[in-house]
Amino acid sequence: MDIITGATAALAILALAVIYGTDVVSAVVQRPVYAELDDRSLVQVTGRGHYYGDRRLPVVGILGTVLTAATAALALVWGTPLIGATAVVALVLLLVWLTLFARISAPINKVLTRAALADEVPANARALQARWESIIPLRAVLLGLSLLLLCATILFG
Repeated sequence: MDIITGATAALAILALAVIYGTDVVSAVVQRPVYAELDDRSLVQVTGRGHYYGDRRLPVVGILGTVLTAATAALALVWGTPLIGATAVVALVLLLVWLTLFARISAPINKVLTRAALADEVPANARALQARWESIIPLRAVLLGLSLLLLCATILFG
C-alpha cells in the first residue's frame, strides 16, 4: 500500500510544482519587471496573464489538491502516524494557500483581467498589484513547504 500512497504523493507533487513554480517566478522575476512598467502596460501584462492563468491552471491546482487529500487519507489509513500527520499538514498548508488565493489573489485577478480586456487602467492599478504581490512570497513558502512534506511522505513512507 506504500506504493499507492507514494504514487498519489508523487502525482500531487508534479501537479503542485507547476503552481509553485508560477508563484516563485512571480515573486522573483515578475515583481521587479512590473515595477518598471507604466500603469497601462502593467494592467495589460498582468491582466492578460491572469486571463490565461485563471483558465488554464485550475485544472492542475485542483488535481494537485485532490491528490494531496488522497495522499493524506491513504497515509492515515495505511501509513505510520508520522507519515499520516506529515501528509495532513501538507494538505492544511495547501488549503491555507487556496484560501489566500481565493480571498485576495482571485478577486484582484478578475479586476485586472476585466481592465486589460476593456483596455482600461483602473485608478488603483498599482495598489491592486501591490496587494497581489504582498502575499506572493507567503504563497510560495506555503506551497514549498507542502511540497517538501509530500516528498517526506515518499521518502519515509
